[in-house]
Amino acid sequence: MKIYENGEVVEYSFEDEKGRDTLRHSTSHIMAEAVKRLFPDVKLAIGPAIDTGFYYDFDAEPFSREDLDAIEAEMKKILKEGRRFERCTLPRAEAIKLMEDRGEPYKVELINDLPEDAELSFYKQGEDFVDLCAGPHLIDSRYIKHFKLISSSGAYWRGNEKNKMLQRIYGTVFPTKDELDAYLEHLEKIKLIDHNRLGREMKLFTTVDMIGQGLPLFTPKGTRMIMTLQRWIEDLEDNEWGYVRTRTPLMSKSDLFKVSGHWDHYHDGMFIMNEEKDDKETLALRPMTCPFQYCVYMNEQHSYKDLPYRMSETSTLFRNEDSGEMHGLTRVRQFTITEGHIILRPDQAEEELTRCVELANYVMTTLGLQDDVTYRLSKWDPNNTDKYLGDEEYWNSTQEYLRNVMRKNNIKFVEAEGEAAFYGPKIDIQAKNVYGKEDTMITIQLDCAIAEKFGMYYIDQNGNKALPYIIHRTSMGCYERTLAWLIEHYEGKFPTWLCPEQVRVLPISEKYEEYADSVDRQLRAAGIRSTVDARSEKLGFKIREARMDRLPYWLIVGEKEAESGTVSVSSRFEGDEGSKTIAGFISAISEEIRTKEIRREIKK
Repeated sequence: MKIYENGEVVEYSFEDEKGRDTLRHSTSHIMAEAVKRLFPDVKLAIGPAIDTGFYYDFDAEPFSREDLDAIEAEMKKILKEGRRFERCTLPRAEAIKLMEDRGEPYKVELINDLPEDAELSFYKQGEDFVDLCAGPHLIDSRYIKHFKLISSSGAYWRGNEKNKMLQRIYGTVFPTKDELDAYLEHLEKIKLIDHNRLGREMKLFTTVDMIGQGLPLFTPKGTRMIMTLQRWIEDLEDNEWGYVRTRTPLMSKSDLFKVSGHWDHYHDGMFIMNEEKDDKETLALRPMTCPFQYCVYMNEQHSYKDLPYRMSETSTLFRNEDSGEMHGLTRVRQFTITEGHIILRPDQAEEELTRCVELANYVMTTLGLQDDVTYRLSKWDPNNTDKYLGDEEYWNSTQEYLRNVMRKNNIKFVEAEGEAAFYGPKIDIQAKNVYGKEDTMITIQLDCAIAEKFGMYYIDQNGNKALPYIIHRTSMGCYERTLAWLIEHYEGKFPTWLCPEQVRVLPISEKYEEYADSVDRQLRAAGIRSTVDARSEKLGFKIREARMDRLPYWLIVGEKEAESGTVSVSSRFEGDEGSKTIAGFISAISEEIRTKEIRREIKK
């Protein structure tokens, strides 16, 4: 593919990131031209390339699937006509006038926000379509052949819910039809395992309009999974990793958040009550637990010998997320997290940070998710210092500290500016959902600033007051987001220890229901989550439903089993596993649950 770049024609392939992004971005301009042809009153916003293709935002009425099909057809007409992407630059005043004359207010706003010395470049295609754009673009449209408009949705202008809701059209493009077909087939598959669809289908969670967006309801099955994770994490932290457990309020007076800095740095993300009422205290639901646990620490005096002091809490938190940002369980307004804070001496920081990484790795490995993740050093933005506590020296030193911890532990990582907490840098463990969107799953943060704001200290070996460091960390992260991750990773076929229903007993007829109930009681007594399917249905139907429900095991019982005190075992791992005594089956599955074994389905 030939591309205009810095005034020269350069050739790239689709395997090159530059080539791939330029093909996608150029296709978004063809789409925008088609939209303007069909809907002349639509206003243009932005249309970048993204990891999965491209999108363009329009100030328009919502687009239907029929509209997308019509836009696709119009794009094909435009491509048959042929298009060159011609670049030009204009002085600021002329650029603004051009966009005003064309009735493009969003482009005018973008121009006004650019630096005074910025080069204002435009790309023209055809007789009448011109767009403000930094480029680069293809030299012409001959390379745009195999594309598809995928979907449309609402999106706030500049991602701010205070701005107007625009309409975003997503699309994708590939060099060959085979590659496009393979991607579309992949999309159909991932739609089936999107946790927002599959989790509801499996009756793990639901949402209700009357309750509100970002406030999921967990059914008994989903609740059972979260309880299993919670009990495991709490026992792990308390019994094996040296944590003490706290229980703190879900809300506080604004005074607490003013001391911690959240009031200044996180106000817009908080749910606040009575702020405008002079006769009442201003309260806020907590967006994080750290200032509460600091108060627990300060409840008694600590010496250098008491440190590190590791506190953990199963914390329910509240964040006022934009409605356009929320999705299923991955971004919600109320969530529960495996939150912890370690108060430590500066000389203990490297060891404790390493322990936090080791705990996170242990948790991910046990869940079978360790190969899904990447690591990120989340840094401050030196061009926006008002967002952060501390000076440049503070940030450079703390960031280098985390950088060295990851290097010493042979962790590959990327760095991202502007992703730090306002008080310190972070090691963020990232994972992508089935659509390729990246979320932070586990975070480990170094904080050398907040202890002083709270007057937190310990008594050092010389009997003097000294300020501690603080590590903010999660061991597994948010339960809701982790459940979404598990649903998509396992496609609903969870390891046995996590399954809300681990065994289903299937009597072959009504005559054997009493024996099935006896088997069920023995399983439950051993701590195994078991049910009996006593419906008046044929055995084949019951087996198909057990498979459809993604159960790890189902036990068939009839005359032979009742007489011999056995069960006929089938599983999604190996199919027919033969006849076993009840005690033998209980012993085997109990060991599988105890060790949290991940059995893989055998393809036949």
